[in-house]
Amino acid sequence: MGERKSREGVVVSDAMQKTRVVRIERVFRHPRYQRVIRMSKKLKAHDENNASRIGDRVLIEETRPISKEKRWRIRKVLSHVS
Repeated sequence: MGERKSREGVVVSDAMQKTRVVRIERVFRHPRYQRVIRMSKKLKAHDENNASRIGDRVLIEETRPISKEKRWRIRKVLSHVS
């Protein structure tokens, strides 16, 4: 089997119970115009203990489908916002 994907992102919503919305951002250069482009994606991640808050930097990892839109879980809170 392959290795599970993991991404680093920022929690943008903690309104749901045991679920966080995490924004992951990727920065790349446009192939033709060489301009630096920032693109982001919002993913729903499972947070069993409701440990993370808005603004926290987290490490999320791919997992089996937990609900209709949840396919990720928070593995570690890298830094808390004060």
